Amino acid sequence: MALAANKVEATEALIAAYPAPEGEGKWSRDARARALETLRQSGAPVRRDEYWKFTNPARLLEPVKSATIMETDEAPVFDGVDKLLVVFVDGVLRADLSDDLTMEGVEIETLATAMSKDIHWVGDVYGVLEANGQKPVPRPFAALNTAVATEGLVIRVTGKATKPIAFRYLRSGLDADVMVHTVIKLEKGADLTLLENGSGAARFNSSLEVEIADGAAFHHVRTQGRDHARLAATHIFARLGKESRFKSFTLTVNGALTRNEAVLEFTGDDAFATISGASAGDGAYHHDDTVFVTHNALNCESRQVFKKVLRNGATGVFQGKILVYAHAQKTDGYQIAQGLMLDEDCTFLAKPELEIYADDVICSHGSTCGAVDEAAIFYLTSRGVPKAVAQDMLVLAFMDQAIEEIEDEALAEEIRTRLGDWMERHRG
Repeated sequence: MALAANKVEATEALIAAYPAPEGEGKWSRDARARALETLRQSGAPVRRDEYWKFTNPARLLEPVKSATIMETDEAPVFDGVDKLLVVFVDGVLRADLSDDLTMEGVEIETLATAMSKDIHWVGDVYGVLEANGQKPVPRPFAALNTAVATEGLVIRVTGKATKPIAFRYLRSGLDADVMVHTVIKLEKGADLTLLENGSGAARFNSSLEVEIADGAAFHHVRTQGRDHARLAATHIFARLGKESRFKSFTLTVNGALTRNEAVLEFTGDDAFATISGASAGDGAYHHDDTVFVTHNALNCESRQVFKKVLRNGATGVFQGKILVYAHAQKTDGYQIAQGLMLDEDCTFLAKPELEIYADDVICSHGSTCGAVDEAAIFYLTSRGVPKAVAQDMLVLAFMDQAIEEIEDEALAEEIRTRLGDWMERHRG
């Protein structure tokens, strides 16, 4: 079906806003051309599109506006973790602020270096997982990222990484408009933890493609920066081999508009994946988690766990789907999304979906929203706990189900501490 003239015009304007990369190998040029064609076929998103009806994409399409950088003397998240630190400033890798990019069992290159070569292993992954994730739901901002991003890393893991790799996204420009694309390939039996934190830009578009071979494990913990005016569209594409593991958790506080998309596909038997998140915001805060999990193998388990705390007119969105093919017997799919409304001005919108063609499965989904339990508030206050503190305690307990999905307890405790600090600052 041909696109409407106004959608074609918006799409071409979006493409024209970003310079075409130059001096790259043929495989890279081919991948970018495919992504551009995908974008032109689907068109720039509009509010009438099925998976954008809860989130207006207009602010992600218009010219980026200046956004105040939030100053803080608080130590960066994960600062106390032994890690290999990689720093991006306004989306550009800063080698002078980063650690040496060498670690036993891990090969790391910049995306630009890999793209300049005629032959490179990343050619089998870059844009491939993103292209697979474009059906049945178009993901235009991911296609745009594949087409134009020149910053990021390509990482191949051949063994168990001795420590996590930590991306820290800093920004100096009030109107920084950033594209970052990272590709990670875990060979058979490999193991890696990736940490991400920071706002990165006034508008931030990131894409993470993760190829997980048989028996490999990938752990991902992300915190999204506290700048109030920040806009973000992030994408995770993961393909899981036999007996592999994937775990990703995101904490989001503040930000004007955040859209986090995750697309997971099970291609090997007996694999496990969980995608989870906790978010909290007030006022002009719009947070959207959109997840699509495809079960295409036997005896695999997936979990989606999302908790959103909203007040002062904030909006939370969850769109999650589990697709189970006929041959994917013994699938166990779980999905829960809950919103906690701290006043009557908030909005929580949920669209959980199951599409199942197998007959020997355990799949469930649920979505609820409501206010803080007044009986619990009364119980705590009657024992001397101030009401504001009591409410924070209940909020943290509500969000902890998502935080518990983090496998590393030290990282989970770091998230609890940061979230508790944020609640205390916003108390009352």
